Amino acid sequence: MASVVRFLTRRRGGSGWHWTDMAAYAYLGLGVLLMFGPVAWLVLSSFKTQAALLEFPPTFLPLSQVEVTVEGYDEPLPLFSVTDEDGTVRELAQIRRVGIIAQMVDPADPETRIEVPIAQREPVREFALATENYTKPLEQFDFLRYLRNSVIVTTVATAITLIINSMAAYGLSIYEFKGRTVALGFVISTLMIPITVILVPTYLVVTELGMVNSLWGVILPGAATPTGVFLLRQYMLTIPRELIEAARMDKASEWQIYWRIVMPLSLPALAVLAIFSVMWRWNEFLWPLVVLARSEVYTLQVGLNAFQGELQVQWHFVLAMTVVTLLPVVVVFAFLQRFITTGIANTGMK
Repeated sequence: MASVVRFLTRRRGGSGWHWTDMAAYAYLGLGVLLMFGPVAWLVLSSFKTQAALLEFPPTFLPLSQVEVTVEGYDEPLPLFSVTDEDGTVRELAQIRRVGIIAQMVDPADPETRIEVPIAQREPVREFALATENYTKPLEQFDFLRYLRNSVIVTTVATAITLIINSMAAYGLSIYEFKGRTVALGFVISTLMIPITVILVPTYLVVTELGMVNSLWGVILPGAATPTGVFLLRQYMLTIPRELIEAARMDKASEWQIYWRIVMPLSLPALAVLAIFSVMWRWNEFLWPLVVLARSEVYTLQVGLNAFQGELQVQWHFVLAMTVVTLLPVVVVFAFLQRFITTGIANTGMK
């Protein structure tokens, strides 16, 4: 721990501060704020109530209004701090609000009603975490099923993507044949075709195959990606050709060369592609929304759309479930991020 603190407090000027030290720490602090500030705001806002999210100006911490139980009233009443004309401050509970006048009562004297202009009162708040934002969607909206569907789609689609793209990259990098560069050019050129152009033809194909309202209809259409083929092909070009020729001289089949030699040597690039595939599949919204019409097969992103009503959006549920959807991506990135630099550097991608 001491070495970490010593590293973080290193200064160019030795025992004193140099102006470059202050500039560097200010620059790094700004970068941390820009990167993690929105994430912290999202997490804290996910613990706010619906009313707290609609307040202006907004608060950074999740604060909720204090409610008190008053004799003679069935429901707890919100508590306000009221400033009288003589400057005295009292805490009164609000019964109702009529225009700019609030009807209030002293919890110690519930028989006397007091009319107070709303400009003279401030809500009494306390720090409170609205954990029901997480529990209610999991209990009432079958969000665990959406989570399971997203895990299935992401896992299976990533595995299929790695296999198909690695096979295509193997053929374009190991084999020598006429038109190899042209074939690679056609693969890369598909990056210029937006998904909206092929949305209807792809949907017609999926319909003919009977995969509408099926997770396979979400998994299979995007299994082969030009980015993955190019990334793996560039990495496989760095594998020594002598190793491939030696394996062929030892009577190894092409499948054995692919599975037992090329694939293990391409693990850094495969890890990078796996991260890209997980992030893409986990966050995919448009295509699952088109293919899936039954709630039983909804993924997380489509399930989040269910909280958006015609007249009202349940933002407290949306923010809470957004945090839940971010957790798997963060975990995958934390475990595989060390492969990103190595994999991308060796593939020649910029």
